[in-house]
Amino acid sequence: MITKRIIPCLDIKDGRTVKGINFENIKDAGDPVELAIKYAKQGADELVFLDITATNEKRKTLSELVTRIAKHINIPFTVGGGISSVEDVSILLNSGADKISVNTSAVKNPQLIKELANQFGSQCVVLAIDTKFEDNDWHVYLNGGRVKTDLKTIDWAKQAVALGAGELLLTSMNNDGTKDGYAIDITKQISEAVNVPVIASGGAGTMQHFKEIFENGKADAALAASVFHYKEIAIPELKKYLQENNLEIRI
Repeated sequence: MITKRIIPCLDIKDGRTVKGINFENIKDAGDPVELAIKYAKQGADELVFLDITATNEKRKTLSELVTRIAKHINIPFTVGGGISSVEDVSILLNSGADKISVNTSAVKNPQLIKELANQFGSQCVVLAIDTKFEDNDWHVYLNGGRVKTDLKTIDWAKQAVALGAGELLLTSMNNDGTKDGYAIDITKQISEAVNVPVIASGGAGTMQHFKEIFENGKADAALAASVFHYKEIAIPELKKYLQENNLEIRI
């Protein structure tokens, strides 16, 4: 059985970690390097850093921060935000990132996924999907949740994997920051439709929510932010709880 992963997410704005609710009401949550060190020590399996305004403000994720993070932690981490070319990815991987995440640029140019997979290998290409349930279906959103598309989430997930995405990071905008639980239905649909790992994101509030997204949502990894940033859930306790509930987890 494949081990389930716990992944703290650090949304970055102006070099600081921030957190919002439903992609709005952004608040400061601390220094990203300090948080990264803390989570690595606590037993996080991986980390994700997303520059949440990079695409919208038409600027690139700063490689300097990646270099600082890589110097201080020994667990894999993914970086996303404003990545739109092979050159962007090369800079970030050379700075120390293990994987990169693309979202808006991949929807606008799906061949980018293929280019990146061919150049760097599928294992380091994570497709981030921001999705919202409305009009009786799940739709893909771009630019940090600001722009709706006509793409249906399940269709885009399948297409992206066919093009070479090695992992999917699925964030439900309806659930994000609410602490009411993950979007189990769409996570399960996508997990069953593709043959790559799916990271569930958006809505973690209790340890039971993690259990539910692994058991019922079929997710391979669960990503969360505020419950970790604000010390509402400790990673060692969460892992112990999941292990006691018969989930394969790395302690």
